[in-house]
Amino acid sequence: MLKNPIIAFLKLIRVENLIIIALTQFCIQFFVLFDFTDYTTFPIYLFGISLLSTILIAAGGYIINDYFDVKTDKINRPDTVVLDVVIKRRWAVVLHLVFSALGLVLGLYLALKCHALKLLTFQIVSIILLWFYSTNLKKQLLVGNFVVSLLTATIPIMPMVYGYYYFPGSHYSFTQLFRSSTFIYIVLAYSMFAFLTSFTREIIKDMEDYKGDIQTGCKTMPIVWGIVTSKVVTFFLILITLGILLLAVIFFLKRNELFQAYYLCFLVILPLLIIMFKTVVAKTNKDFKLASLILKFVMLFGIVFTYFI
Repeated sequence: MLKNPIIAFLKLIRVENLIIIALTQFCIQFFVLFDFTDYTTFPIYLFGISLLSTILIAAGGYIINDYFDVKTDKINRPDTVVLDVVIKRRWAVVLHLVFSALGLVLGLYLALKCHALKLLTFQIVSIILLWFYSTNLKKQLLVGNFVVSLLTATIPIMPMVYGYYYFPGSHYSFTQLFRSSTFIYIVLAYSMFAFLTSFTREIIKDMEDYKGDIQTGCKTMPIVWGIVTSKVVTFFLILITLGILLLAVIFFLKRNELFQAYYLCFLVILPLLIIMFKTVVAKTNKDFKLASLILKFVMLFGIVFTYFI
């Protein structure tokens, strides 16, 4: 299937990850934000521009990451490499520049509409960090993992920030939203969930890519500290995530909201326990790949949970 140029392109931009990014901001905007403010606060077309800007910059980041990671990928996953096989490397550079530039222009338009040029910081910092991540940071101990996780954590926050700076007139009704601690807790909880799950997945992926990374001079956690230590760190990261989720379950049980409690238990907490077990007993890169895949579904179920909140 990867011989098909369209399929290869979708693989290059990590279309499944882009869908998760889009769903995250969509759900925060329409299932959480609109429950705390009126529907005229932030125009839907501006939200669409914000979402498209985020998607384009993320896609550009994935493309340039593959560009600098061809050698490693040919060792770790030779059957799924599309650059130099279906898509020429020079096209990857062109696509990265075009996508990043379009995302930056859309970010500038959005910042002007919100009367706050400082909002363009989202796009500028993201493009710079994604470039340096691909060229250098990903090969360093924990730095690359932290950068990716931090960028992931900003995704749920962006709709709230853009809404805050958008002034439909002389009076800004959206500021009333920030008097509601409930909304802040929800957004920050999702941001923390995104950070922890992303950081965990990054370490699992480093263990999966151990063979290729060590041959290309990377200094990831499994290489520097060893696979066993990386498993221990992953174990405790999942444990922290489970602790936070259990607090949420207790909260819903006290409110007699059983469906929400059961949803978290069976679709988020249980898979995390499976990932914890799978990671601890993992021996091959296929085992780590399975744990990483399950974690992606956990992130997806976590996003969908906004609908039931």
